[in-house]
Amino acid sequence: MRFRTFRFALSLTVVVAFVLATGPLAAQQAPPSWKQGQPKDMESSSLSPIAQPPAPKAPGEIPVDKIKVPSGFKVELWAHGINNARAMTWGDRGTLFVSSRVAGNVYAVVDKGGAREVKTIAKGLNLPNGVAFKDGTLYIAEIHRITKMEGIEGKLDSPPEMKVVYDTLPKDAPHGWKYLAFGPDGKLYFNIGAPCNICVPPDTHANISRVNPDGTGFEYWAHGVRNSVGFDWHPVTKELYFTTHGRDWLGEDVPSDRFDVAAKKGLHFGYPYCHQGDILDPEFGRGRACGEFAAPLLKTGPHVAGNGVEFYTGSMFPSEYKNRAFLAQRGSWNRSQKTGFRVMMVTLRPADVPRYEVFA
Repeated sequence: MRFRTFRFALSLTVVVAFVLATGPLAAQQAPPSWKQGQPKDMESSSLSPIAQPPAPKAPGEIPVDKIKVPSGFKVELWAHGINNARAMTWGDRGTLFVSSRVAGNVYAVVDKGGAREVKTIAKGLNLPNGVAFKDGTLYIAEIHRITKMEGIEGKLDSPPEMKVVYDTLPKDAPHGWKYLAFGPDGKLYFNIGAPCNICVPPDTHANISRVNPDGTGFEYWAHGVRNSVGFDWHPVTKELYFTTHGRDWLGEDVPSDRFDVAAKKGLHFGYPYCHQGDILDPEFGRGRACGEFAAPLLKTGPHVAGNGVEFYTGSMFPSEYKNRAFLAQRGSWNRSQKTGFRVMMVTLRPADVPRYEVFA
């Protein structure tokens, strides 16, 4: 049987701040941002974000053979040595650009006839997360700004200057890392997450926004989006589909994370008033109704932490995979029974609810 291959990356990364203190100083320390919204009866909970390994594993220690995929598919290690690979984009000449949020670096992976070479093209950045490529230029999203590197594929050994595209962004670290992608309209889209677990954010937060490639024309596309870490456009309808991380500390099995579609500008997806489309927030949902907001296209499961979204448009897979969406789930930390840590597949069906199933 001939195997079919599909390249993807999963990142199981969370930024964790550890504070060591003793005596009165410890009592004065504010709790870490991930504990915000934690009810008093859970203050002794052992649940906490999973720390990122200090270094990438050696190739032989990466258990790709344990990843289960449908018959006819095979998972292979394509490149290694990149710690905390977070987002990826292809250059015009076949270079794969990869962000490493915790390391603060951006890498270029060059395929040399089966052997891949990893080059560091930017370092010391402010939690770089999103990367996008258009017309020979690489765009990089840090917490506080979007920059670009022009003509990068011809200058990998001597990277060009990083030029600022847009730097009027909130500087909050919680949910401040930004995904980045060009839409079919040629505009550059990115998320601005809520600066908290649960709060009423300012209008500048909890949204998906867009600018022109030169940084002009900023506008909000979608509101009430707590933390989207991945989106893509349907190849046929050109509508924007995105994942959303639900709030923490509401329960073991609620709320569900979401897979949504923003078919037009200006929709509100409920945060912080309504979760998973049908649960009012016990504090901020008073006087509101979930019917005020856009309902989720799909409930993807509690705390699965859906990240990347990719509609399949290639020719390598069987024809029935065309236009299906693949969702990479980082996996839960805030649930005693862990869930996620997988790649899900969504088949959109116009007259029915989407089919949602495990791919890997």
